[in-house]
Amino acid sequence: MAHQPNHDFIIQELEKKYKAINQDTATHLEGLLHSKPITYWDYIQTDALLSLQIQRTTLPDEMVFIAYHQINELIFKMILWEIQQVAEKEALNVVFFEDKLMRISRYFDMLTTSFDIMREGMDVEQYNKFRHTLTPASGFQSAQYRLIEFASTELINLIDYRFRKTIDRNTPFEHAFEHLYWQAAGKDYTTGKKSTLLINFEKRYKEEFITFMKVYNTKNLWSRFKELPEADQKDANLVKAMRHFDYTVNITWVMAHYKAAAHYILGKDGDGEATGGSDWQKYMHPKYQRRIFFPELWSQEEIDNWGENV
Repeated sequence: MAHQPNHDFIIQELEKKYKAINQDTATHLEGLLHSKPITYWDYIQTDALLSLQIQRTTLPDEMVFIAYHQINELIFKMILWEIQQVAEKEALNVVFFEDKLMRISRYFDMLTTSFDIMREGMDVEQYNKFRHTLTPASGFQSAQYRLIEFASTELINLIDYRFRKTIDRNTPFEHAFEHLYWQAAGKDYTTGKKSTLLINFEKRYKEEFITFMKVYNTKNLWSRFKELPEADQKDANLVKAMRHFDYTVNITWVMAHYKAAAHYILGKDGDGEATGGSDWQKYMHPKYQRRIFFPELWSQEEIDNWGENV
């Protein structure tokens, strides 16, 4: 008789697993008798995923635009997943921190190079036709990207430069929210009037943002870095990873986005206006707001020249 494998160890481990959650092992094993074998398309939910690209026009290249932005949102989800692990790690160490930062940076490196798809992968004339059907929506309204910012640094580093001296840790989150750098893209600070772009965005996400800001107030990447022992904060590889992440997110990726937008909006067929009506050139270009997640890791000269000559 052929040798039969012994599954006693596996059964014992399963019993430990289910006992720990007050479940009956036999019931779960019996369930396996009736379960279907997994397939790639069921696991990935391919059919559901491919049904989400709904065009508003008959222009073929709109499909490129939709699918590309959905891919971006999936990547943002992966980035937030990595940041969450750093935020919640109890015994945070240099190796774990650096590994997660480099994962995130690779995601942003991919996002940066992928803008060639946007810049070279759509017909300019088609884009400048279907883009008007998107008004007043805008990529500005990517909530996940805002969450990445909140989870990366202390809130003060996301406040509009004009108001930073009036805001500190005792400032109510609601007040700080009204002075985030990106508010300037759709708000007249003289009158307080907000654009439809901003009104719609806040109506959908403001409550979620405020809650998230509170949760990550003390466990964002920058705060977690400053919790490390002083020697670890000086680790060359970790500092390099922190700086790479900061530069990649706030200059390299932003500029790739900016140049892709300029290609279409400022081209011969463009009208210079963003779909959401924002002052996109000043809002997007890093030299204006100098968004820096980890300011103490940069020299004053580097900060003064942030976003210049790129």
